[in-house]
Amino acid sequence: MKRRQFLETIVASTAALTLPNTLLADSNAGSSGGKAEPANPDDSILWYQQPAKKWVDALPIGNGRLGAMVFGGTASERIQLNEDTVWSGGPYDPTNPKGPQALPEIRRLVFAGENLQAHRLFGRTMFGLAIPQMQYQPLGDLWLTFTGQSQANDHQRQLATDMGMITPKPVSDYRRQLDLDEAIVTVQYRDGGVTYKREVFASPVDQVFVVRLTADQKQKISFSAALIAGNSEQRDGDARYDAVAPNEIVVRGCTMSDEGIDGQVHYQSRARILTEGGKITAADDGTLTITDADAATILIAAGTSFVNYKNPNGNPESKIKQQIEMASAKSYTELRSDHVAAHQEIFRRVRVDLGSSESASLPTNERLDKFHETNDPSMAALYFQFGRYMLMSCSRPGSLPANLQGIWNDSNAPSWGGKYTTNINLQMNYWPAEPANLSDCAEPLFQMIADMAVPGARVAEVNYGVKGWVLHQNTDLWLACAPMDGPTWGTFATGGAWLCTHLWENYLFNGDTETLKKFYPLMKGSAQFFLNTLVEHPRLKWMVTCPSMSPEHFPESPTESVPFWDEVTNLHLKGTTICAGPTIDMSILRNLFGGCIQASEILGVDEDFRKQLQEMSPRLAPLQIGKWGQLQEWLDDWDDPEDHHRHMSPLWGLYPGHEITPRQTPKLAAAAAKLLKSRGDGGPGWGMAWKICLRARLLDGEYAYLELQRLLTAVDKDEISYKDGGTYPNLMNALPYQIDGNMGATAGIAEMLIQSHAGEIHLIPAIPKAWANGSVKGLKARGGFVVDMKWKDNKITNASVDSKLGGTCRIRSSAQISKVSLSNGNVSFTRPEQNLVEFKTKAGETYSIEAGA
Repeated sequence: MKRRQFLETIVASTAALTLPNTLLADSNAGSSGGKAEPANPDDSILWYQQPAKKWVDALPIGNGRLGAMVFGGTASERIQLNEDTVWSGGPYDPTNPKGPQALPEIRRLVFAGENLQAHRLFGRTMFGLAIPQMQYQPLGDLWLTFTGQSQANDHQRQLATDMGMITPKPVSDYRRQLDLDEAIVTVQYRDGGVTYKREVFASPVDQVFVVRLTADQKQKISFSAALIAGNSEQRDGDARYDAVAPNEIVVRGCTMSDEGIDGQVHYQSRARILTEGGKITAADDGTLTITDADAATILIAAGTSFVNYKNPNGNPESKIKQQIEMASAKSYTELRSDHVAAHQEIFRRVRVDLGSSESASLPTNERLDKFHETNDPSMAALYFQFGRYMLMSCSRPGSLPANLQGIWNDSNAPSWGGKYTTNINLQMNYWPAEPANLSDCAEPLFQMIADMAVPGARVAEVNYGVKGWVLHQNTDLWLACAPMDGPTWGTFATGGAWLCTHLWENYLFNGDTETLKKFYPLMKGSAQFFLNTLVEHPRLKWMVTCPSMSPEHFPESPTESVPFWDEVTNLHLKGTTICAGPTIDMSILRNLFGGCIQASEILGVDEDFRKQLQEMSPRLAPLQIGKWGQLQEWLDDWDDPEDHHRHMSPLWGLYPGHEITPRQTPKLAAAAAKLLKSRGDGGPGWGMAWKICLRARLLDGEYAYLELQRLLTAVDKDEISYKDGGTYPNLMNALPYQIDGNMGATAGIAEMLIQSHAGEIHLIPAIPKAWANGSVKGLKARGGFVVDMKWKDNKITNASVDSKLGGTCRIRSSAQISKVSLSNGNVSFTRPEQNLVEFKTKAGETYSIEAGA
């Protein structure tokens, strides 16, 4: 039997023994303090009374670069491992030089209404190598099999039970938890009169996984440890396993080939086991056995040969060895305290109290199951903080950005390849970064944009024959920027422009001109591409993108409503997505051009380029209201009022953009609301998350909360659904798992609590009745402000505003603000409107605000 099959047999057998809740109901064993009830159930503890049965039940940890899922077994433990540069294939060039010659004809066909012919020509001339792109891969697993405990032979005992020979004796006082405030997973239980405890974390300081095993009696820690590679026989067969005396396990391997491109990422994981007492024995198959230890600490370092998107030929071994050596020189107490301090510096920037209920004391899976009945407000706060925790755990300076999986993946063929999908998903991953006070966690995204501008410039030159840079619907580790996935998806060309709006938002929130100097050339390069490729619509006379699409939607065009065979992707689809000037493109470009204009003014550069943008911006196709009062998705009025499509693309200008607001553009806001209503409720997880954000921007807190309730529907099955989303017991976005649903909902909750896109800070603009009383600390607003606030009966009572940059502060509140003050006295303010106040601030000062009824 192969190594992987043997280990999976162990886990399959142990998973068969479920720990009955009736035997655990009186548990009082916690990870700290020995209490069963979490120390802070409102916003920092996920806990369970049983081990994870499936990957989607396990608990995530991460340090940005390294991620793991902890199952919490008793007879055995599986810790599934990831490293962010473990991807299939290697560097490749997907450009197609046929594009520039074909583009005029593609555009002519689109404008003539011959969309199907345009679609097919685009597929033949714009796609190059590796159309589906490369895939994110798992690093492997750490397996621990425990001996000397009554449950060690669960498989044999289960067989005996089935034969009527014995009655199984499950462990007692079991508790598995993730402490968001410490970023540590803890497993604790009693067996045979002994209390066993396990702590697991991924240190951002020491760049290693740390697993600590202890018991409340001496010489009770006995187990065997094995590292395995990847999650397929293909990769397992190529891996090499070594036990290095006296206490190390090393796995070396290479990722899989893909789309005809050889796998070129060589990876290594190295585990060192440090024991207190006991004995360590190494086996020829690369496993270590520990017997009769008082305690054990396992350190795992991992890395790959990936240097950058052009170079997969580095040697990770020396760095991995150094990481292990440096971590080994510390005590466990030092490793733990350094990790917690680094984590809390970021995590504790924000605290949320939305109220509580009796159900807050229940295990997290039970709270989720009952959320629709209890409307437990602290569950929403927990979910918000879990989203912040997830972004911190998979995106830190020096790591890669969060992909579709964040960083957590156990498959060589994850859903949609685990790629960086840029027609909503990658961007949604970073929506909470600024308002939720995680700006530094967006650094990996900004670095990727900077790197991507180089291959993006090659695609602009080769595929389009112009200057600037472009990114289409998807990219991967190798930063492929050309059209991919076939013309049904690949005509979307504003993915890079959308990403550049994140650069501008970072400046709006933080006001750092030095950072803006670095960002501006990237924004300019993207804008240059569109200045060079926008064309005048022959009938409407507006400047539009062409060819393009509105992700991932098929308009009911009169000339294209028959089934056809997609020659590139081999999918039988209805109609074609190809079009000119979809609403999303025009909104993104207005935002990008406006950001470039303002940035060039702030930096005092590029006056001529600025004038080009100022002349082009008013010529872009405007937002339009269609025949049934909806905001149009396309230039032509093709919208179907019964269409429940999952993408909210035409509403980009409402969120994440800000050209539509209920106060400043009421007719457009009403049209946006009309289209949003027609799209229906529910949908995939990321779709519901987007709807939360949109409803919040429409100041409809009750409907935003209704969508949040739908998103927090418990799902206990691991499958794919393109229509229905929900939440797994571990609070990860469901059906299938993608991190974007978590991130989008976290941003949506922030929008319900504070908005700052309309030139003012609006306090609790979309607060639902379920959160009638509460408080928030540390949310960020544009203009360099950090806001704390309290409210009662859905009205602000007091707030404080920390001004990082100085400048004028405008605050809107439904409760009339009566006083603004500093520690040395009152601050004068004006009242432009009844519910709006304005006052000048100084950098570094914190302003107290009092509000009445």
